[in-house]
Amino acid sequence: MFLKITDLATVAGVDEKTVLHWIKNKGLPAHKQDDRYQINRVDLLEWATNSGITIPPDIFAGNDESTYRPMVSEALLNGGIYYDLPGDTPESALSEVVSRLKLPPCLDPGFLLQTLLAREALGSTAFGNGIAIPHVRNPIVGQTNESAISLCFLKNPIDFDAVDGKPVTILFTLVTPNVKAHLHLLAKLAFLLHDQKFQALLHRHGSEAEIMKAVRTLEETIRK
Repeated sequence: MFLKITDLATVAGVDEKTVLHWIKNKGLPAHKQDDRYQINRVDLLEWATNSGITIPPDIFAGNDESTYRPMVSEALLNGGIYYDLPGDTPESALSEVVSRLKLPPCLDPGFLLQTLLAREALGSTAFGNGIAIPHVRNPIVGQTNESAISLCFLKNPIDFDAVDGKPVTILFTLVTPNVKAHLHLLAKLAFLLHDQKFQALLHRHGSEAEIMKAVRTLEETIRK
């Protein structure tokens, strides 16, 4: 679950000085053990997502190659795409999101909403350019074997305290059965969102068919 500076530098395609700069000046969480920095994959993923820095998704896969990792397209089919979501604050919008999620019976919607809001209080989940990826600090684990991502287009722009100052109109929300699926999907989603054509499609509120086709196409590029 932990990475050394050399590991991160190699997979991110930067030198070790850049990684040290991220730690000392850009807020990348790390702790020292035997005078060497170690970086938690969960912390790295959240930091990279919130900082707009692209990290290859494979770094979050872990060492168990036999474990099935869901596709973003599969999770999006499970979670659904919704248009004209009402709300004028993060709380009201996230309440509408939660009401549309297909949650396992054991997961209380009110508890989930408060957990999402608590995560926002720790730091904005805004990705930038009007997009946010609200999620909990740890995966939303329930009695289900399926992962889901819901995509919601907001009726009204909402201030999510984004670094770029832009109000949010697009929300992706994740529901996952375990830590590995959470890391995998969040990393791949963040990677896909760096594609400018995909962002343009989202901002014009493309049809469900267009969005699913674009996601599948981008996923194929990651595989190659």
